[in-house]
Amino acid sequence: MQKTLRLILGDQLNAQHSWFTETNESVTYCLFEMRQETDYVKHHIQKVIGFFAAMRNFAEELNSQGHNFIYFKINDESNTQSLVENLSKLVKDHAIECFEYQLPDEYRLDQQLSEFCNSLDIETNTYDSEHFYTSRYELKEFFEGKKTYLMENFYRNMRKKHEVLMEGKQPEGGQWNYDKSNRKKWKGKPEIPHYKWYINDVSEIVSDIEKADIKTIGRFKTSTFSYPVNREQSLEQLNYFLEHLLIRFGDYQDAMHTDQVYLFHSRISFAMNIKLISPKEVVDAVIDYYYDHKSEIDISQVEGFVRQIIGWREYMRGMYWTLMPDYKTENHLKNTNKLPDFFWTGNTKMNCLKQSINNSLDNAYAHHIQRLMITGNYALLTQIHPDEVDAWYLGIYADAIEWVQLTNTRGMSQFADGGKIATKPYVSSGSYIDKMSNYCDKCHYNKKEKTTENACPFNSLYWNFLDDKREVLGNNRRMAMMYSLLDKMDKSQLNSMKERAASIIENPDEY
Repeated sequence: MQKTLRLILGDQLNAQHSWFTETNESVTYCLFEMRQETDYVKHHIQKVIGFFAAMRNFAEELNSQGHNFIYFKINDESNTQSLVENLSKLVKDHAIECFEYQLPDEYRLDQQLSEFCNSLDIETNTYDSEHFYTSRYELKEFFEGKKTYLMENFYRNMRKKHEVLMEGKQPEGGQWNYDKSNRKKWKGKPEIPHYKWYINDVSEIVSDIEKADIKTIGRFKTSTFSYPVNREQSLEQLNYFLEHLLIRFGDYQDAMHTDQVYLFHSRISFAMNIKLISPKEVVDAVIDYYYDHKSEIDISQVEGFVRQIIGWREYMRGMYWTLMPDYKTENHLKNTNKLPDFFWTGNTKMNCLKQSINNSLDNAYAHHIQRLMITGNYALLTQIHPDEVDAWYLGIYADAIEWVQLTNTRGMSQFADGGKIATKPYVSSGSYIDKMSNYCDKCHYNKKEKTTENACPFNSLYWNFLDDKREVLGNNRRMAMMYSLLDKMDKSQLNSMKERAASIIENPDEY
């Protein structure tokens, strides 16, 4: 058989892939730690550690199964730090006759590998990563000829197609979506079981990162990494979620609290996004557990979780491949400001931002409402350039890979695509933050005031944003009620709020 080189990317750690069903002496696999990937955006130190730890575990596992494996650590002398140069060197040095790779989930790498293959004079082949429910362009085909890309329509189709929580052709329980049941504020009860964490010794990786002088953001205070870094740990994490957290997940999935980092969330997004565990495995496990414990678990808890995976996750990936590459430059609202320094330090008097940003800096994690309605809400209200917001979100979260980050940030969070993903901007004043959290309780600012020095900055920023963006958003039907209230507002009050908002936008680190 011809000598074949197969590339595995750092987010393609799928040990269940059909590539690995049998060993083959003529096939060699390769996986690289590279400055190309650590440096294209400044990542959280824990994100780099997590990727390297999972990649090294994966290489060791395949080696133990008898597969031929070439692995370049970040400081290996033979590592050129470039994907194309590393591959070119291996093709030449090992007299490779065929090069194969799994289709990347990132446009940047897809283009790079496509160009590399065009430069080769040997056979090349591509394979599916065998991870997602949908193929790369399935969503594009589903919405062909339609004016809008409504997620709910896609989600219902996914439920039907894959027979998830269905009774014949109808949704189990009589409703497709239990989102209105998923908005409870957590007030200290019910008790939250301690999250499951792992003692993965990453001291060698930390030393390697320091030696390589990789520039990172965020904090890492120990020598152990607590998220799953191999398949066994990922499955254990999933089982822990099922047995201890699923029962309350739906109720409190949007809640935020100063005393809790994870609440009832699963902590498996990092493992899923690097493909240690598949979405189908996760959904099947959740459904099976639900059916075995129907007397204890309400369907609203389960549907809320399933919707995140076969709804939002698959939808966001599909939208990414439907809209790229132009999507990365969308700036529908023409926002131009810079992110404040406190996004890298957490030093702000606004308690909601202080809590969410420090959580992100400490744990390379924040759940979807902290990302959408705290940091994202603030960035949109202060009219930050989407490029700035993208770079921060892509870098700071361990689970952030562009196919899922970009669509969530530029689309759902910043409305920079003009409504392709979200039907309205997700902005709010301080009242929503107070409704879903205890952040306002001990804040420097007063959640009820609008224009005084003690007023919550979100209040003036909110009405200023609506006024500033009236030309673009005024005809949005979902914004009609708020614009009606704005029209009835006393002009002097609006002017006072706009003055305060201008001060906040111009001097954000003073607040």
